[in-house]
Amino acid sequence: MREQPVNFDSDGLTLEGLYAAPANPGARGCVVCHPHPLYGGTMYNNVVDAALAAMWSKGWATLRFNFRGVGQSEGEHDGGRGEANDAAAAIRWLTAQTGVAPGGAVLAGYSFGAMAAGAAAPTIPGLAALVLIALPIGMMEPSGLDGCGGLVMLVAGDQDGYCPAPKLKALHEKLSERAQMRIVAGADHFFGGFEPELQSEIEALLAKL
Repeated sequence: MREQPVNFDSDGLTLEGLYAAPANPGARGCVVCHPHPLYGGTMYNNVVDAALAAMWSKGWATLRFNFRGVGQSEGEHDGGRGEANDAAAAIRWLTAQTGVAPGGAVLAGYSFGAMAAGAAAPTIPGLAALVLIALPIGMMEPSGLDGCGGLVMLVAGDQDGYCPAPKLKALHEKLSERAQMRIVAGADHFFGGFEPELQSEIEALLAKL
């Protein structure tokens, strides 16, 4: 899929992103949120790429973007609060584009981006699914998942110290039938060398929509 540079507003800040139009009119839209900016995270990331490839295999429209204070996006890092607003703003922009289904969007995030996506989810009407990749539950408790109306899709590697598999399984059980979970054998938090396996697992989850 061909991506084009775009800009959109979040809390009066101009954020930069890359948008790929849907293969067919009326397709779903999906936003992918990047990892922690204070540790070098940007929209140019191997895990973000794998998630996008999974969406593109379905012909969906996608938007990846840089959180406030990252790259050419205005503002400053806000510890997750403002970044949750950025994720919600990205969904609003994406679903307003020609050819994108106005409802039933998917919000995905990796690591810090998964935390921001989870916090944003309750503020997004009609969200079809939340895809949380390597949610860092070993470091902090996620917020917003109880208020998410769509499916919650959990993906992690079994060697991920930031997202321990036992804790992820406990979260999966807590969310009950609203959640789906996939574990990538051998992968750690960064999925280096496991990008194809990650893409396949995300595709398998998205097939449930």
